[in-house]
Amino acid sequence: MYEDDVTRIARLMRDRVLSGMRPTGALHLGHYHGALKNWVRLQHDYDCFFLVADWHALTTHYEDPAVIERSVYDMVVDWIAAGLEPDLCTIFIQSRLPEHAELFTLLAMGTPLGWLERVPSYKDRIAQLAGSRDLATYGFLGYPLLQAADILAYKAQWVPVGEDQDAHVELTREVARRFNRLYGRDVLPQPQALHTEVTRLPGLDGQKMSKSLDNTIAMREEPDVVAQKIRRMPTDPQRVRRSDPGEPARCPVWSFHEIYSDEATKTWAAAGCRSAGIGCLDCKQPVIEAIEREQAPWRERAAEWLANPKRVHWIVEMGTERARTVARQTMKDVRDAMGLTY
Repeated sequence: MYEDDVTRIARLMRDRVLSGMRPTGALHLGHYHGALKNWVRLQHDYDCFFLVADWHALTTHYEDPAVIERSVYDMVVDWIAAGLEPDLCTIFIQSRLPEHAELFTLLAMGTPLGWLERVPSYKDRIAQLAGSRDLATYGFLGYPLLQAADILAYKAQWVPVGEDQDAHVELTREVARRFNRLYGRDVLPQPQALHTEVTRLPGLDGQKMSKSLDNTIAMREEPDVVAQKIRRMPTDPQRVRRSDPGEPARCPVWSFHEIYSDEATKTWAAAGCRSAGIGCLDCKQPVIEAIEREQAPWRERAAEWLANPKRVHWIVEMGTERARTVARQTMKDVRDAMGLTY
């Protein structure tokens, strides 16, 4: 699987996009609808770099790194199964590139501590995981700066994010501006947030879909497990008996209908719920069938790659070497600007 010269040149002429995911377990439907679906679309229009953010995973899983090792290549398989094409994008592993750590270190020298402490996700995440993990570490505090180094190492023009993640991109822009001002050269470009359409799929309990909350459906979940999980989902708490009318807005299942069902099915489900014309299991069945239809080709494609793990490793090796070429040039520019060429 080698890209021809025409494909390579065309890709190099496109604006560059950088994004990544942390390998902390099996990817779930929230990952797909929240980010991966957009990646699949973006790879056709941009020079996309997608990194397996294993160092980022260590910021919260430093006491149990085994889960990261188990998840790295499984996550890459999920990416490819969902539609990422190695000929169209660059897939690589963060920790294989020491340039990320070097740039992070050099940027840390001039980044004010207050910039990191004010990132909204910092205190939110600490509060969310309070009692389960000790996140009072330099690594966790520096997470946004390492993320900035990931982006700036490739001089990416665009970072696909939801609007709630704008703060991370703005921090990267501030870091780049400060570096350029300190050293008198426009070495690091200021990336822009690429606001892609983000579909927020809640978990089985109506909260954010998250492994830590045990409310997920994995991308490659077996059909019978999917059916069992959906059937056990809570519904409108005010609909106690089958004969009680309900309200879709109060039911977590309705959020799944909004993503997976066509207008006719949603009209049927809403009317049946409000009139008590259908039961909750009746309402859930179209969702079960829609999820199974979505997952079937993922499982089929994943099986081909899982049967040949060396092929997956080769894809990552090729992507990592391409990423290394770009990151090394960036670090040469950074060292020149800082006078570290002696």
